[in-house]
Amino acid sequence: MPRDSERPRHTGRLLRLGALLAGIAVALSFPSMAPSPYELTVGIAILNFAVLSTSWNFVGGFTGYISLGHGAFAGLGAYATGLLVTKGELPSFVALFAAAALVAVLAIPVGYAALRVRGASFVIVSIALVLIMLLVFQSWASFTGGSRGLVVPRPFPGKLRSEHHEIFYFLFLGLLALALLAWWIIDRSRFGMGLKAIREDEDKAQSLGTPTYTYKLVVFVVSAAFTALAGGLYGLWFGDLDPVFQFSILSGAYMVLMALLGGVRHLYGPLLGAVVVGYGLEYSKLEYGDTPLHLVFAGLLLGVVVMFMPDGVIPAVTGLVARVLGTGETSIREVTAAELRDERDDREADVRPDHRPDHRPDGKRPDGKRDGKREVRQ
Repeated sequence: MPRDSERPRHTGRLLRLGALLAGIAVALSFPSMAPSPYELTVGIAILNFAVLSTSWNFVGGFTGYISLGHGAFAGLGAYATGLLVTKGELPSFVALFAAAALVAVLAIPVGYAALRVRGASFVIVSIALVLIMLLVFQSWASFTGGSRGLVVPRPFPGKLRSEHHEIFYFLFLGLLALALLAWWIIDRSRFGMGLKAIREDEDKAQSLGTPTYTYKLVVFVVSAAFTALAGGLYGLWFGDLDPVFQFSILSGAYMVLMALLGGVRHLYGPLLGAVVVGYGLEYSKLEYGDTPLHLVFAGLLLGVVVMFMPDGVIPAVTGLVARVLGTGETSIREVTAAELRDERDDREADVRPDHRPDHRPDGKRPDGKRDGKREVRQ
């Protein structure tokens, strides 16, 4: 039984575990509960958004670098997968992982150049990457199809359309689980601690010996690889690629909005943001067609988040729960200076129980004088 002081923390863990199990149950049973194939496609679109925003959160959540150009990696993953299938004649899923590897390799020189700047300069460089890719894939029509687009063969040609959607639903769900697991492992590693130090104060982290540039480049490549996997899987599912859609600045903006809405410092923040934003976008498109009202919805939602919940929905809710239950845990574990000092004292106590190695048990110092206040002669 937990002690009275530990009961609030224990209750918070049980609540999180219950919410996690409930979410898994709903996600696994959604295809059987969907009333029509259209609702299933909406679920796939939301899962795609969830993978993309979680992939973006490897950079945005850990380092604090805001990239609006991650749509370029998704587009490259989609086109590389499609071209390897159509022109390289590779099996669909071999092409998917080969494309992700190619994008990861390409992300090394891109990150090497982009990560040398910070703040607004980094945002501008990320936007430039999307625009360059758009121009290249539109102009190189003989190879990419240009504005005519690129048709990708279905990986399961013998399946009905509803069965095709159901298979890809679980594929996206598995990819999301893999991305969340990777994010969770990094969060609890020494590497993740260095990334969070970069987020809080990059100059101070570098002065303390953290290889900040190497850490940023590694997580940037990991983020690009997961983004490319999501883009390639989308290309195999949707089957029709268009440069204007695949290399859109809006794609990167949606990733940022979803992560900010849920909470960039939380494991499930991008997932929650993807559910809210993804469903809202699909609903507005269904109700209002090709009008730009879905952009108005996204802009209003971003304004509400920035003004009223700057840290996201999950931090706001967990803060409220913490005040009620007396807990204060987050997904990214924060450690205060007092906690670090207490841990250091505990370690020293295990090695040197008296905490005062320069004093003998009789209270005398090695120089023969007694410990205590200095005597003042009259």
